[in-house]
Amino acid sequence: MINYPNGRKYVSTQTPPIKPRKSKYGAVKTEIDGITFDSKHEASRYRELWLLEQAGEITNLRLQVPFELIPKSNYGMPIRYIADFTYNDRNGQLVVEDAKGVKTPVYRLKKRMMAEKYDIYIKET
Repeated sequence: MINYPNGRKYVSTQTPPIKPRKSKYGAVKTEIDGITFDSKHEASRYRELWLLEQAGEITNLRLQVPFELIPKSNYGMPIRYIADFTYNDRNGQLVVEDAKGVKTPVYRLKKRMMAEKYDIYIKET
């Protein structure tokens, strides 16, 4: 692709269209109620939790909640764990949930750090 000085981009008519890249682990982005989820599994779990909230089984359902594991320092940016879902169960207990397909080494480390720092054990579905 050539960029002209006036900002116009040259695109050849012979250039094949660019296909969207496939996810590393085969997850397919899915949209529900205007919310885009990283996988079909996460989207279906959201539907289940939304119904539980409507039925009054859980309260305060939140999506993509960040937890800071290590603050910003001279060595770099803060390290965060972003939970897929957080909610309160019937007893008012905070539940942190992650819709997992593949448990990567980074995820396992962050899961342990959540348990060590916040005493929160991640529920995996």
